[in-house]
Parts: sequence; C-alpha cells; structure tokens
Amino acid sequence: MSVSARLAPHQRVFAAFAIYSFALGNLFPRLPDIKRAMGIEEGALGLALIGISTGTLIALTLSAPIIARLGHRQALFVLLPLMSLCFAVAVHATGPLALYFLLIPAGLTMGATEVIVNVEADRVEAAMGRRIMNRAHAFWSFGFFAAGLFGAAMAQLGVQPALHMALVLPPTFLGVRVLLADFQPAPKRGTETADAGPAIARPTKGIMVLVGVSLSAMLLEGASIDWSAIYMRSVFDALPFLGGLAVATTALSQAITRYFSDRIVDRHAPDRVARVMQMAMALGVLVVFFAPSALVALLGFALIGAGTAAIFPLAMSAAAQRSDRSAALNVAALAQFSFVIFLLGPPLLGFVAEHAGLRWTFGLGLPLVAVSFALSGALGSKPSRA
Repeated sequence: MSVSARLAPHQRVFAAFAIYSFALGNLFPRLPDIKRAMGIEEGALGLALIGISTGTLIALTLSAPIIARLGHRQALFVLLPLMSLCFAVAVHATGPLALYFLLIPAGLTMGATEVIVNVEADRVEAAMGRRIMNRAHAFWSFGFFAAGLFGAAMAQLGVQPALHMALVLPPTFLGVRVLLADFQPAPKRGTETADAGPAIARPTKGIMVLVGVSLSAMLLEGASIDWSAIYMRSVFDALPFLGGLAVATTALSQAITRYFSDRIVDRHAPDRVARVMQMAMALGVLVVFFAPSALVALLGFALIGAGTAAIFPLAMSAAAQRSDRSAALNVAALAQFSFVIFLLGPPLLGFVAEHAGLRWTFGLGLPLVAVSFALSGALGSKPSRA
C-alpha cells in the first residue's frame, strides 16, 4: 500500500497545503541575496515582488473555469511542480523589471492552487462534520517553516539562489507523487451551485469592518514573509542563516497557533481570541522595532506569527454568518479585498524601508493593529461551540 493510500482525505489536503507553501516559501529567505546581486534598493525589489501579486489576483479572479475543466486532482499534479519551476526560472532575472514579469507565472500557479486547496479543505470539513480549516492552514505554515529552514541553510552555505531554487523541484515533485498519489476531490457541499458569482464581489459596510479587523494581520504576515530576512541582514548584519531563520520563526509560531486555534475558538468568544492575538501582534511589532540584537528580533517575529495566525479565518467565519445576503457572496467580498491588502501591501512597504528604514516597515503596523483591535467586536462575542 502506498504512503498516500494510508492517508485520510483530510490528511491529503494537509499535505497539499504543506507542499504548496514549501514550493513558494523558498524564495523569501533568498531575497537579500537577490537584492544584492541586482544592486537595487528595497523600493525596486518591492515593485518586482508585485509580479507575484499580479499573477495571483488574475488567477483568483479567472482560474475557476480552467480548474473545473482540469479537475482538482489533475490541476494539483500540474500546478505544484510548475510553481516550483516558475520560481526557479524567475530567480535568473538580472533586474527588477525582468523579475516582475518572471514572477507573474509563479503568481498564476499560486492563485489557482490557493483556490483548489481551500475549496478542498472546505468540502472535506463539511463531509467530516468538524472544522479542519485552521489546521489545514497550520500545515501551510509548517511547509513555510521547512522552506525557511532550507532556505536559511542554502544561504549560509553560499549556494546561489538559482541553484537553490532548482533544488526545490525534486522534493516538490516527490511530495506530489508520494503524498498525493491517491488524492481524490471531495464531494461538493450541498449548498454549492453551478451559477458563477460576480468576478468582483461588492463589499457592504459590514464586510468593510471585517476587512478592517483582518487588515493588520494580513499586512504584518505579508511584511514578515517579504522583509524579515532583509531586515535581519541589513539592520544587524546577521549571518545569512539568521535571515532565513526569521522567516522560519514567524511561520513556526503561526503554525503552532493555527493548529490549536479551532479548539480555542470553540471555548472562547471570537472577539476575545482576536484581541489577545492582536495584543501579541502589537508586542511583536514593538520588539522588532526596538530590538537591540538579532536574537531579540526573532522573539518579535515569533509574536507576530502567533498574533496573525487566526484573525483572517475568524473574519471569514463572521462574514459567512452575516444574514444581509448570501454567505458565499460575503465570503468572496472579504477574501478578495483582504487578499489585495495581503498581496499588494507588503511589497509596497519596500518604499517605506528604503526611505524611513526597515524598522518602520514593521512599525507602521502598530496603528493598524489598534484599528483592528477597535473593530474586533464585529467577530462576535459568543464561543463558536455555542
């Protein structure tokens, strides 16, 4: 019996999340080396990284018919290795404009994969009758943690980014073949319809409040992914391994928190859970901003990772429970507007880093955490189990 055959359907979904994030996550520990090789500043690098956002937003909007035609199983078998290949090609860019255009195909594979794995998690969750979404995203963070460690090791050993990203291809391909060989799409929810919704879902005032709740978490998670390695290398002249370790630390603390957050939300009110996490985020931002050493900064990144872990899933649940219109439309509106912040905000922070310093890349998150804290009552004041 194959390894994949021994896995339950939800475990194969977890594996898909982990392989996806591993294929993606190896790029970010190498951004300091890519920036140095190109001889560019943070603003130019940030604009280049918007190539990922461009591709992802296009795929999130337009990929559904193509995915439906291919089927989830076949699409994953193509998309995950192709994502790894796209990043391996992109790091050969010699300038920021070329990097921007070469990252668009990688973003396209990311957006399509994002749709598939989240739909599968939702369907398996419905079939099982218990929540797995936060745990699924925990495995995304575990995969990112593994990528951060691998990237840190490659940077410390002086392996060139092009060779490093090429070395990501074999484990990605092997992971798909070993862990997803028996993957079968979960049955559709009874509430799913064949009618296509609007390409862009209009947000209501209530949804915009929930966007505000998730704003700080989405921005700080993205900033930690994009800029933590560069922050460590530039501010403290830290070893390459410590730069990659900052990415891995954020991902690990986020993964552990996500893994247990479903149980926590079952016992405590969502608004209280969110505010505790937002206080952890705020403390993490302060630690990173004032950190006197690289090791202290790692503690700050761990707090930011834990604080960002479950805010967005809580906002998604609150959107689905609103009664002003269909749950699907509210969820789509929140997801689209929040993903714009997550994908476009952190790269644009490169201009803040270039002109005000890398500490302010994270320091600007503090007033946003205060806004999210003030709006968190919209998440609900009753435990989810109730």
